[in-house]
Amino acid sequence: MAAIGIIGGSGLYEIDGLSDVVWRRVDSPFGATSDEFCFGRLAGCDVVFVPRHGRGHVLPPSEINFRANIDALKRCGVSDIVSFSAVGSLREDLRPGDFVVVDQFIDRTFARAKSFFGTGCVAHVSMAQPVCRRLGDALADAARNCGMALRRGGTYLVMEGPQFSTRAESRLYRSWGCDVIGMTNMPEAKLAREAEICYATVAMVTDYDCWHPDHDAVTVEMILDVLTANAAQAKRLIGAVVPGLAAVEACPQGCRHALDNALITAPDKRDPAVLARLDAVAGRVIGTRR
Repeated sequence: MAAIGIIGGSGLYEIDGLSDVVWRRVDSPFGATSDEFCFGRLAGCDVVFVPRHGRGHVLPPSEINFRANIDALKRCGVSDIVSFSAVGSLREDLRPGDFVVVDQFIDRTFARAKSFFGTGCVAHVSMAQPVCRRLGDALADAARNCGMALRRGGTYLVMEGPQFSTRAESRLYRSWGCDVIGMTNMPEAKLAREAEICYATVAMVTDYDCWHPDHDAVTVEMILDVLTANAAQAKRLIGAVVPGLAAVEACPQGCRHALDNALITAPDKRDPAVLARLDAVAGRVIGTRR
């Protein structure tokens, strides 16, 4: 049975209810992961948990090695990733404490390695539908079953950070129709697609972004209180959604075949050293599956 990957954002550094828990480092040819990975069992399902910023929140967004995290999850046999991310709200009706299963991203990051592929083996995957509908449906159903309010659908503007937006930027992003803003889901979603892993994001609203007239009244203590409450809700959602994910192996959207027609470099021109690094991510299509 494949494992379910959980990536925890700000405030979510562990999962409740895991049995047979072991923390261990997973090696990747793309460098060091954010932290050791937590391996355990939840409701009879194999789960691999990654604290995106490291335990104790030691990594800023721009210094997270997204490629290593996703590659290592693939090496662990993860087929589905549910990613949790603390965000600011760009809408009056998305309040602190609200959860959103986003379905679109706008990537405004600029200082991060965004692909496993490059010179020696070029590939282009589709990101028209950047998250897995099956996972989104499962999250919505799980939230409903455990009495949680969760909005389905929305656009997540991913900024570079670590500074927050200027007011002019915040107003610009609102004019684009964005719903939430954060710093961590790109290139994470792109890399999951390249690795042929189903991926979905739960955006957890902590505050209104600086466009809001009441923004100046928000304090660090208020945000920390919301982060703590959001983490508790996220753990409930994880407990509710994991059993349903483990029971379904097919992906009707085709996330697990994203590389079928993506490799452009001719087979005889592909760099063996590059292919060696891609043994987990692209082994299915380049013939080096581990």
